[in-house]
Amino acid sequence: MNFLRQLLRYVPTLLLSFFLAVAVWISAVTSTDPTEERVYPRAVPVELVGLDPAMIVTTGEARQVNLRLSAPASVWEQMTVDRSPVRALVDLAGLAPGTHSLPVQVQLNLNPVRVVSYSPRTLTVTLEELASATLPISIELRGDPAIGYELGTPAADIESGTVSGPRSLVERVKKLRVVVDVSRASEPLARELTVQALDENELQVAGVTITPDKINVTQPVTQRGGYRNVVVKVLTTGQISSGYRLTAVSVFPPTVTVFASDPALIDQLPGFVETNPVDLTGVKDDIDVRVPLNLPQGISVVGDQTVNVVVGVSAIEGSLTLNEIPVEVINLSPDLAASLSPERVNIILSGPLPLLDTLVAADVRVVIDLNGVSAGTYQLVPRVELLGTDLRVESVLPGSIEVTVQKATPTPRP
Repeated sequence: MNFLRQLLRYVPTLLLSFFLAVAVWISAVTSTDPTEERVYPRAVPVELVGLDPAMIVTTGEARQVNLRLSAPASVWEQMTVDRSPVRALVDLAGLAPGTHSLPVQVQLNLNPVRVVSYSPRTLTVTLEELASATLPISIELRGDPAIGYELGTPAADIESGTVSGPRSLVERVKKLRVVVDVSRASEPLARELTVQALDENELQVAGVTITPDKINVTQPVTQRGGYRNVVVKVLTTGQISSGYRLTAVSVFPPTVTVFASDPALIDQLPGFVETNPVDLTGVKDDIDVRVPLNLPQGISVVGDQTVNVVVGVSAIEGSLTLNEIPVEVINLSPDLAASLSPERVNIILSGPLPLLDTLVAADVRVVIDLNGVSAGTYQLVPRVELLGTDLRVESVLPGSIEVTVQKATPTPRP
């Protein structure tokens, strides 16, 4: 009994020692790893849990939460690295369709961390029942085919589709449609087209899922009786100038649509129609002209009655060698004299034959420019000057001239 009384006498002292030790330990820990209060660096997305599979969320409110937390510095470092130390949840279990204001629950996956504040604390959520409807897919044609062609009945590989989503949006959908553009079509079309959901005012309804969202559509396009597409053949007469050649003869459009009230006349065509003759007599340059078509009696062209004919003409090229052309010295100082070795060169020219045929000696000049040259011996490249021609210098033989420059000997006076 005496022992117990003595032990109980020391209990307050033991408890005081324990609390003092804990306080010293906490003080030591907080001094080395102080607690800091900060704004969490990332907005936390709000997760919706417990949603009935037969319901859908249609709210447009932002689903993010900003938090202010308190934690030791070492924990803040870990939270910065970890991508998901904090979760924000809204429980939708057991909710009926309608708009609900629900509390946001914050969960912390690290300790010791304390939530100081967060915003928003509630989230407004609108729930609707999921619904679906099956509707036929209509095909709408836009534009007109090429002249002389007609459209058949379009066909799709799938004739109906299912619209699913919030009941309010599904109930707005009155029809499903694909659009086929047949503008200027002259052959059958086969395309994959996107299915559109439309309301009663022909406006597209967004926010619903269409299954399938694309279908394949084929659109027959055939030529009407009495119409036919034929190529255009250009007729030419005469000869271009001597020394020139044809480089191209083209026509636009290359094909035309012809029409006859008697389909037999169309069937008798050979597959082409000719232009009126284009006269090329004496032509030396490109020509671009509008030319009428030479059509059989009873046949007419749909649209423009003329075609554009472009004829390309260029000179035939050749070469010419000029021998023993004297080399001239220019820009030599008056107190100097120059001697050349050799004094004449051979030149090979190329270009259009008409220019080569009309070339005269005055059109060609070979010079060596001695501007600023002092006395001495040099190897210089002569320069060929072609006056007023489009000829090209292919080579000069020899390619360089030895030039000796010396003081000029004065001429004695009598």
